[in-house]
Amino acid sequence: MPVPSSSQPQEHDFSAGTDYGAFVVDVLSRMTRSTGRIDQIVLRRCIGLASSYLVTDVTMHAEGGVNSWRAGFNRLVDVMVALHARQELEIETVNTASQACSECWTVAGSWREMDECREGVKGVATRLKGLLDANGKTYRGQAIYAP
Repeated sequence: MPVPSSSQPQEHDFSAGTDYGAFVVDVLSRMTRSTGRIDQIVLRRCIGLASSYLVTDVTMHAEGGVNSWRAGFNRLVDVMVALHARQELEIETVNTASQACSECWTVAGSWREMDECREGVKGVATRLKGLLDANGKTYRGQAIYAP
């Protein structure tokens, strides 16, 4: 097999960057279009991917990765807030979101380049805390995940 010459341009196969914001919009739109409702099992799966998308969005798309990740996570919390207002938010979904915040906080603290992501995690965590009971430790009387 011939070795490519360094003077010749080489073709590289780069993977397209990920976009948590676009992924979330796609999943939510397909879900509501097909059933007309929010399936919280699917919602929890999307939330559970937050830390993975944090890594891939930021590392594969340096310019817009933080914003796409933040947009996706915040859209999911928007849905949670709406479900809460309708008295439909499940404790498992709150637990999944709390765990996702914890995982994202850890991931964002692992690389200096992700320091600004911690602000996004704080924003999401603050919004989620607003859904909790007055004691800040339970949701509708049930204990929630706390790291």
